[in-house]
Amino acid sequence: MLDEARIIRKLAVRGILPDARQRDAIAALVALPAANGSRRAKPGAAFAQQGVYCYGLPGRGKSLVVDTAFELANCRKRRLHFHEFLREMNRRLVSAPRGDDRLGAVSREWLDGVELLCFDEFHVHDIADAFLIGRFLDTAIGLGTRIVLTSNYAPDALMPDPEFHERFLPTIEQIKRRFTVIHFDGARDYRFGGERAEVQRFFAPLDTSSRDALRHIFTRHEGSRTVEPRTLSAAGRPLAARAAGAALLWADFESLCVASRSHLDYLDLAEQWHGLILDNLHTARLAHAHTLQRLVWLIDIFYDRKRALFIASDQPLDTALIGLEGAHDLSRTLSRLAEMQSRAYRSTLEERGHAAEKRAAGS
Repeated sequence: MLDEARIIRKLAVRGILPDARQRDAIAALVALPAANGSRRAKPGAAFAQQGVYCYGLPGRGKSLVVDTAFELANCRKRRLHFHEFLREMNRRLVSAPRGDDRLGAVSREWLDGVELLCFDEFHVHDIADAFLIGRFLDTAIGLGTRIVLTSNYAPDALMPDPEFHERFLPTIEQIKRRFTVIHFDGARDYRFGGERAEVQRFFAPLDTSSRDALRHIFTRHEGSRTVEPRTLSAAGRPLAARAAGAALLWADFESLCVASRSHLDYLDLAEQWHGLILDNLHTARLAHAHTLQRLVWLIDIFYDRKRALFIASDQPLDTALIGLEGAHDLSRTLSRLAEMQSRAYRSTLEERGHAAEKRAAGS
């Protein structure tokens, strides 16, 4: 049974005392019937409250609260990043048989067996995505699926392009009508102010010291594996890398973000490797909107998968990003970069290393 006290106790273990808005979100999450196991979702069931929509500035604890509740929820559930969801849906649509409502049919197939669905970093900037998510949410609501969304955007600010915003209004109204909408407006960004990680992760400027540090990081995780150039595949397209081991990839900013790539490339890389060394980042390149957006996608995806990220740039990256325009959700990127440099950020690369050390000690 999921209840408020259990969520608060689990947050306390992580050093979090919920503020007023976080408590509102906890109460709304507990009230979702499928989330607390008191009642299964039934096709066609009509509930006034079918979801929770948490929005606000980055680092205010939206994902922290939702993820904690999700861990405790006793039901058939799924949580994923919005980029990952879009990739899955588009793959299914390509192979789905044609019909009068192919998107609805694919949505029903995708939702089969899911009672509680959590989308992290929900956003809608593209009209094709807007059409897809609108039909998907209609289907999920019709099936009685409970939905939890975290976003940097208030519902009314979704699909902000004035050319297409009006076409997305029915979905916005659906969210406002069927979801409990909670604005996380706390003053504290939980990702800033944390203790620095024991091992440095970001390096500037691009000098011999930075290059030696990156080589040490690579050999520390990959042992005596030779550091030599390789051509790899990212989402089916070639990628030139400085080196690639079993867990760690080393590649230049030019190949990863200046070259024409999409979030699908970064999802593929995050699935193949536990960490990435992003080298030779010349911050002047970030003045180009497409390059900046690719870097934002890369950071978002590696953060969401809890992958390690080591960056060497000509000047401190957080300083270079301040005041730039041309990418969505840049404030979220700055917040995440702060956490990724802290001791609190535990990557799968580190967990893999600790597991290997334990095995070696036990042998």
